[in-house]
Amino acid sequence: MSLRNKVLFITGASRGIGEAIALRAARDGAKIAVVAKTTEPHPTLPGTIYTAVDKIKKAGGQAIAIQCDIRFEDQVVAAFKKTFDAFGGIDIVVNNASAINLKGTEETSVSRYDLMNGINARGTWMVSKFAIPYLKNAQNPHILNLAPPLSMETKWFAPHTAYTMAKYGMSMCVLGMSGELSNYGIAVNALWPYTMISTAALVIAASESPDIRARTPEIISDAAHIILTSDSKKNTGNFYLDELFLRENGVKDFDKYSVVPGTKLEDLSLDFFLDSAQVQKLFKLRQNSKL
Repeated sequence: MSLRNKVLFITGASRGIGEAIALRAARDGAKIAVVAKTTEPHPTLPGTIYTAVDKIKKAGGQAIAIQCDIRFEDQVVAAFKKTFDAFGGIDIVVNNASAINLKGTEETSVSRYDLMNGINARGTWMVSKFAIPYLKNAQNPHILNLAPPLSMETKWFAPHTAYTMAKYGMSMCVLGMSGELSNYGIAVNALWPYTMISTAALVIAASESPDIRARTPEIISDAAHIILTSDSKKNTGNFYLDELFLRENGVKDFDKYSVVPGTKLEDLSLDFFLDSAQVQKLFKLRQNSKL
């Protein structure tokens, strides 16, 4: 189970979850295209495509920095060409780039709606579209979207309809493309956190909600590593939850992922879009691990 010499194209990889997935792959000796917009340090959000490349190289991987806004077709096409020219192929695409705005319809501007749907739904679809010709020539090709399981309940739409539509657009790409691309052996899966993840955006949000108890991005990157090293012909069309998936794959120590070590499992803040069946399944796995 190694990503050695595999070429990963990761959007939103300048920080947070995207960077964590890149660093986990780098420890195997992977080759990574860091695809994101940030080239200059942001006053509140740490990380640029260049700082991510430096970290990847220190971790044992190879990397190139590609400035790209995935809302624009020409930039996406150029980013894939740069990756192919640098590494000679593309094995894995991780659609991590995302925009968030947790407001109701009246409070959401049209420009913010366009941004979220342009990056999340349309951007994921477009990156995947232009990845397909490269992935057809890869051994064990994967597309992984950081997207939630589809749970068509009013409670997930009512508080932030525009955001839910945008994130579910990423999920629907998994639902459709996993079937569409199965004849080529290209796996298309989704991965979503069971709890809140401590990214730069959440740190800002937590300043207003100090009761948030989160995990580090490494729980996502460890789960992603297992998915991306699995057989693409057998493992496709799934909507994985990080903790549930890791427990099913033998992981028992989850305290290492807590931002505050020693935080009780029941005190962690749950993420959105989790249905009751998934919560109950994880609860049973937790109970069985204590027996």
